[in-house]
Amino acid sequence: MYAWARGYRENRSLRVAASALDGPWTQTDIATRLSALYADPAAAEVMADLLVSHSPRQPFGSLDELARQIAAFPPLPKPPAPEPPKPKKSLDLQALLDVTASELDWLADARGWNKRAGQPLWHYRSRWVGTSTGGLRLIEAPKPRLAEAQRRIVRHVDLPVHEAAHGFRKGRSALTYAAPHAGKPLVVRMDLEGFFASVTGARVRALLHEYEQAATLAGLLTTRTPLKVLRAAPTTSGDPDIRRRLLAHLAHQHLPQGAPSSPAVANAVAYRLDCRLAGLAKALGAEYTRYADDLAFSGPQTLPVHRLLPGVVMIARDEGFRVRPDKTSVARQHQRQKLAGLVVNTAPAVPRVEYDALKALLHNCVKTGPQAQNRAGHSDFQAHVRGRIEWVAAGHPARGAKLRELFCQVTW
Repeated sequence: MYAWARGYRENRSLRVAASALDGPWTQTDIATRLSALYADPAAAEVMADLLVSHSPRQPFGSLDELARQIAAFPPLPKPPAPEPPKPKKSLDLQALLDVTASELDWLADARGWNKRAGQPLWHYRSRWVGTSTGGLRLIEAPKPRLAEAQRRIVRHVDLPVHEAAHGFRKGRSALTYAAPHAGKPLVVRMDLEGFFASVTGARVRALLHEYEQAATLAGLLTTRTPLKVLRAAPTTSGDPDIRRRLLAHLAHQHLPQGAPSSPAVANAVAYRLDCRLAGLAKALGAEYTRYADDLAFSGPQTLPVHRLLPGVVMIARDEGFRVRPDKTSVARQHQRQKLAGLVVNTAPAVPRVEYDALKALLHNCVKTGPQAQNRAGHSDFQAHVRGRIEWVAAGHPARGAKLRELFCQVTW
């Protein structure tokens, strides 16, 4: 052996011996200390096994003596070669979307043109709507060409979705979201603030990192709200801090509420959130489901709410979301337990007051005609009423049958 190689090995053996003797003489403790000397954790484990097998008790000899013994050990196995990086997936976006390269750049807003361009060139039609709590929401509906591109993208990319997610999924509904919590002694409802707007372009790019065109895909699925639209935001009675955060999110690249692709993308971005919240619920003996920005938990009377609530807030913050404290509710069986507009004290059903109001509306339609009852000016009042009937019938078939009977008596 060359002198330099022998010297290197002896020097390394001295370092290993010093580290091994610097603490309790157990396999676990020695391996922990040796991990600072070996790049491969498995090598530290093997050396610790050799030392403990060679000397079950801590040796009393000198450091040099232990180093000589270590130098005589057989060579440690070489660490496995690192796996080569997986090749990224590729999509021929020009062929998929039937566009040219320049049209693709324009639709993906590669240079932020949409935010600075004049209104005729905007990719989205925007309108502000108020919420029931005095808040504000911006509906951003893409123009037909971009909307079709977004639909095609969602059909061709792999987007994960958790079993706890019930919103915007085929075969799932508000009813399936609420059903697991029916008849539970304790029901907790929480709400995420600015669900779509808080999904940034960076998060969408990270979601699609397996694709070579991740940046372009994110550009097609997200937008930046033009300054003219932001300045036109109406004044509301809601929390000014929530309004300020919403406008800040909208000014940057975000997921538009109103795009056909946004529900599926939002569910995929929230996949880790669902995994962690489902794990927290299981650890505390609770059920968990999510419908868009509504989080629902239920369990026994002894459910530790004092651990659940802060745990949800912390996990949501870690995953880039914010819980609205003013919308958190904890309801026991003697109280009305309501999720997504359904009362779940026994079985998910529309509140009785809503059923009575719809029944009275149908009675009036029979007597005075439907046009006199269309006070909200619905363009298709018949379809509107039929939809409300089916919403009631989904949770309470008997009530639905009574309403359908009245519906058939109306002269539409």
